[in-house]
Amino acid sequence: MDPREFWGKSTKFWLCLILLFAVLLGFYSNVFSLISTWQREESQSQDTHSVVLQRMQLEKKESSERDCHLDTCRIPEVPRLVYPKAQLLKPTRVDVLVMTPWFAPIIWDGTFDSAILDAQFRNITVGLTVFAIKKYVVFLKLFLETAEKHFMVGHKVNYYVFTDQPANVPQIPLQEGRQVVVLEVRNYKRWQDISMHRMEMISNFSQQRFLREVHYLVCLDVDMKFSDHVGVEILAPLFGTLHPGFYRGDRQSFTYERRPLSQAYIPRDEGDFYYAGGFFGGSVPEVYRLTMACHQAMMADQANGIEAVWHDESHLNRYLLYHKPSKVLSPEYLWDEHMLRRPPLLRKLRYVAVPKNHAEIRNR
Repeated sequence: MDPREFWGKSTKFWLCLILLFAVLLGFYSNVFSLISTWQREESQSQDTHSVVLQRMQLEKKESSERDCHLDTCRIPEVPRLVYPKAQLLKPTRVDVLVMTPWFAPIIWDGTFDSAILDAQFRNITVGLTVFAIKKYVVFLKLFLETAEKHFMVGHKVNYYVFTDQPANVPQIPLQEGRQVVVLEVRNYKRWQDISMHRMEMISNFSQQRFLREVHYLVCLDVDMKFSDHVGVEILAPLFGTLHPGFYRGDRQSFTYERRPLSQAYIPRDEGDFYYAGGFFGGSVPEVYRLTMACHQAMMADQANGIEAVWHDESHLNRYLLYHKPSKVLSPEYLWDEHMLRRPPLLRKLRYVAVPKNHAEIRNR
């Protein structure tokens, strides 16, 4: 073989080998580079995920702390008390239902001990909202005077009076730690509009000040008076009151909104109780959620040209059907002696209607 031919073939062989090595080196270099990049991106993704998770946890914690207004979300320590022991085999009431199917207590006389409850709720402030718009301002004096005798006695109370007539809010003597806060609002031509806009006003002021000032809100009608003890036994994250006209009735008799077009619609095969629009409440965050939801539902109805049969009360019943209250108040807490005959099971009447001419009051 010619040496030149040998060396020529040998050179070509080595050049091919070197080129192949270079190609493989470049390929693996790119692979290692990609692996490194993937590792960096995965690490960054994990870091980002960790940061997002930490931020979400922090926001959740902050939200929880905002919602849990001081003592409303914790079990308080109770000081030493002397009281009769509850008897497991001797229920305090056997003539009425005292527990809902979702384990919410129904509050009747004889089912609670005020001394224990007062100790549990000793460090709270209760906000009471009441609307005295147009002629309804005439009920304020009796309302406030009887509240001072019977409502949350021994506890701090802010009476939030929504009115279009601040100058006509009466001055009455108040217990220590209690105050009347006048909130000026507009009136509306129809009483139905006043009733429905209560939800909007309560939700707005819950954001603006109630969250900072009180632990619980109790939302009441003003054309009533307190006639017996109404205390911290009613307090819970969310509570409603059995309507005195329907506490004996079945679902078919309830005057729910039955038109599917309305946001307050409740089908005839659903419903627990019929709740009164004149007495509801709970912790401030829960009342805010309730009133905001009802207001938004009423605005949706208005946009569709429909008005629920019993206005804000219809929307309240819809909300409490799908957001079960954690306490239910018996008709002791809302009664009309002039329209209803008092049954033996009502040992006490705690909050009762004041006689009035509805047409005259509502239409002026």
